Amino acid sequence: MDNILSNLQAILSNGLFGITLTIVGYLIGLWLNRKFKTPILNPLLIAMVLIIPILYFCRIPYDSYNEGGSIITVFLVPVTIGSTIALCKVFGLDETLTGSLVPHTVTTPIAVGVSEKLGGITGITVAGVIFTGVIGAVLAPLLVKLLRIKNPVGIGVGLGCSSTAIGTARAMELGEIQGAMSSMALGVAGMMTVVISLFL
Repeated sequence: MDNILSNLQAILSNGLFGITLTIVGYLIGLWLNRKFKTPILNPLLIAMVLIIPILYFCRIPYDSYNEGGSIITVFLVPVTIGSTIALCKVFGLDETLTGSLVPHTVTTPIAVGVSEKLGGITGITVAGVIFTGVIGAVLAPLLVKLLRIKNPVGIGVGLGCSSTAIGTARAMELGEIQGAMSSMALGVAGMMTVVISLFL
């Protein structure tokens, strides 16, 4: 019995476990998204909903999971600061939290670098980036229909500037032009965020 437990602990603490769990959760989310064709079943959101209970109920330390899960972050391609700072001031947030939230609309690698430069907490930054991307990817198709936005360039730029790489992935599902414009906007927003953060 002890041998089985030690083997299980070795598997769970292996970096490949985090990668495998993340990929399987994402693939399940992707399958559900394609089967039901609803933006609410965002693959990243489904993966989080599946992974968090598994980690909790199996008592898997986050650090063990993150050894492999964090490797996936490296593959994210680095490509409205004013409103974030204003909101942070209105709500009386300290400089550390403000620095963590300022880069929430760009890709994770850029956001983490900017957050570290501003003295933010990278965990909060990553959570902000993911939250922003998921909300944008879920709400964008609904808002496009509700507001009757027909211009594919406008849709792509809007998603790229406001919904991180997750929104850009959603823009690619909406169409080729939307995806291309979203990718360009994401890159420009990332560069502008880095430049503006130099003066904060």
